[in-house]
Amino acid sequence: VTKARMGSPLLLLALLTTITKAKAFSRCEPAHVLQEEGLDGYGGYSLASRLCVAFNESTFNTAAQSVEADGGADYSIFQISSQLWGTDDRSPSDNHRRMAYLLLSNITGDIICAKRIMRNPQGMNAW
Repeated sequence: VTKARMGSPLLLLALLTTITKAKAFSRCEPAHVLQEEGLDGYGGYSLASRLCVAFNESTFNTAAQSVEADGGADYSIFQISSQLWGTDDRSPSDNHRRMAYLLLSNITGDIICAKRIMRNPQGMNAW
């Protein structure tokens, strides 16, 4: 096998790895992930309520984004508001985290942010 032939599959693998930054979860996958990360019962909210929010807001797509009438944007599976909870090009803020991190396939950042929102005295109403 020549070097040229060996390099092609490796190059293809590198390109595919780079392209896959966002993820659309299958129907049951989010339930397992959110339960493993301790969201079932967190802040008094059931896993079912979290799944309902995630599905209705984004259909479980980590790359989901929407622009709001107030000029802010909502991001990822929970559609977390940049106006209230983060920083992006539309809503500069020193508040919490960069919203771009919520668009990755790994939803750990989304879960950390969701837990922070649920700890707010307004709870889910702060969404």
